[in-house]
Amino acid sequence: MSEPRLEADFVVERPGFRLQVRLQMGTEILVLFGPSGSGKTTTLQALAGLLTPVRGHIVLDGETFFRRHEDGKTVHVPARKRRIGYVFQDYALFPHLTAAENIGFGLRGPEKAPRVRELLARMHLSHLANRYPHQLSGGQQQRVAIARALAVNPRLLLLDEPFAALDIAIRQHLQRDLVALHQELGLPVIYVTHRLEDAFAVGQRLAVMHEGRLEQVGPIAEVFHRPANAHVAAIIGVPNVFRARVVQAQADGLLLDWDGLPLLAPPQALPLGAEVTAYIRPEDVKILYPDRPVVEAVRDNQVMARIVEIRPHPGGHWLHARLDNGHEVEVRYGHHTYTALSLQPGAVVRLVLRREALVVLGA
Repeated sequence: MSEPRLEADFVVERPGFRLQVRLQMGTEILVLFGPSGSGKTTTLQALAGLLTPVRGHIVLDGETFFRRHEDGKTVHVPARKRRIGYVFQDYALFPHLTAAENIGFGLRGPEKAPRVRELLARMHLSHLANRYPHQLSGGQQQRVAIARALAVNPRLLLLDEPFAALDIAIRQHLQRDLVALHQELGLPVIYVTHRLEDAFAVGQRLAVMHEGRLEQVGPIAEVFHRPANAHVAAIIGVPNVFRARVVQAQADGLLLDWDGLPLLAPPQALPLGAEVTAYIRPEDVKILYPDRPVVEAVRDNQVMARIVEIRPHPGGHWLHARLDNGHEVEVRYGHHTYTALSLQPGAVVRLVLRREALVVLGA
């Protein structure tokens, strides 16, 4: 993360819901990720000044936007004075105003007209300046919404699932434009989404939310490949997550019992009998050739399984297989891997859940 520009540590309380956020971000695109109802939009509203936390602070570039002291004294800069751009999921364009009028709605004075022309050109909308929202496509409406958010030269840009309603080709094009805008303007950007592919397309860091709390914040690849806990693993859709019990804990490794299936894992300080969550990435589950010698790297954690389904994907194949303990695992492999095995649904194979790749998250 670059030098922190936004520091937020606040609590929002509503009937039946409590949001607690603590984060720092620099000049980056931070993706706020989580299921519906986890608190993503509420977080943006608090940062923008559209609602007031019950306590905490929000500081941007050294300026305090919100702070509630223990003695009850409160600093609360209203939304209109924060210079924070906010792009809503439903665009929120004024239907009776043209594209140019929507972009310039919050501007005043002699700089208004040239600023609107500049943003129309920047967002490739000059030829649509006099059209009304109902005359624009979804992607064009979203460009107008982004241009309106940029009109006030914001110090922070908030995007609430901005491209969710668009088809994939338009969404990808706008995502590339957003990344280019971020690099050009040097703005901190918070991008809310529930699509992991969107996070990888635009983000530099990922903040995973669950039931009003930030469960993990870090580089996207790091969070995806090593989730901090079972909540994060489930939210980001990591396959092959399971519960097991610690049977032995020694210096050279753990022995786990996964519903009758013994598995060896790397060493970790856990008590005997502890119930833990573990996972293994599908790429790290290997299929053994029955007529080839077994090398040391795949000697442990061999299990028999019956293939349930095989599906192609752009990088190769997804294979689902049912183990003797009744659970299923997902295996991913390349197009030209295992071609000699003629894998088919119903066939019995020997899998290896690679010991070094088995990640134990704890309770």
